[in-house]
Amino acid sequence: MTDGEIEITADLVRDLLREQHPDLAGLPIREVAGGWGNQMWRLGDGLAVRVQRMDPTPELQLNERRWLPVLAPRLPLPVPTPVRSGEPSARFPKHWTVMTWVPGDPLDCSSISRGDHAAGALAGFLRALHVEAPADAPVSSDRGGHPKDCTDGFDRFFHAVVPDGLADDVRAVWDDAVAAPEWEGPPLWVHGDLHPANVAVSDGTLSGVIDFGDMFAGDPAWDLAAAWVVLPAGAAPRFFDAYGRADAGTVRRARGLAAMKSLFLMLMGRNGDLGLPGGKPAWGPAGRAALDRVLRG
Repeated sequence: MTDGEIEITADLVRDLLREQHPDLAGLPIREVAGGWGNQMWRLGDGLAVRVQRMDPTPELQLNERRWLPVLAPRLPLPVPTPVRSGEPSARFPKHWTVMTWVPGDPLDCSSISRGDHAAGALAGFLRALHVEAPADAPVSSDRGGHPKDCTDGFDRFFHAVVPDGLADDVRAVWDDAVAAPEWEGPPLWVHGDLHPANVAVSDGTLSGVIDFGDMFAGDPAWDLAAAWVVLPAGAAPRFFDAYGRADAGTVRRARGLAAMKSLFLMLMGRNGDLGLPGGKPAWGPAGRAALDRVLRG
């Protein structure tokens, strides 16, 4: 993995630890597959090093450092919690963070077999997360608003990868979300990027949630889209019953956002199949399966 002229290797990570956190430098280091904006390295048994890679600014890591210690204690599933900060240096000009390791396999490389349990676990997690955010919580420039504000992104994904024969049905789901009422409550804490690569699975059910770099204050429908993007077929009704706070308009927005997220995953999968930068081959099948669930309702 390279960042400009700097190759991010285990030796580099160890050098950074020696420079700034020498008490951790002797722990075993091994690369974690995946990662896009940041590259992950396992550090010993209970820690990970998150190295800024493709993200153009440190803002996402700094948000995690600032807010995850506040949110983590009240969340019912494990999340990565920052324990040490790594600052830019002559050895590496970007930020990096030592965080707690969340056990389990990412869902894009695994599967959920206990759908009802996973639906309840995700609903409980989001009920705990979705509380009113403080005035200084981060906001997102491209997420968190009403679907009608995201039509350009949806159209780009739609025209790139919508499957033959499904275009009308997918467009109908999106149009219904665009016509749904606005979120009228206060801005809530939102993870913002719930998809198969950002949840961990153990024993056939959800065991953790990772990558909070996109967290923001906004419409909870952005997370509720996970009812279709993350959970297996047939689990959405159980999820919404357990969540208990989503009115009909919020569900409509969430379903449209799930359609958009599914198309995005499919596009990233296609890019991976073509060997394009940032592409993720495993995301294509995950996105197509999610789109099928969206269309089933």
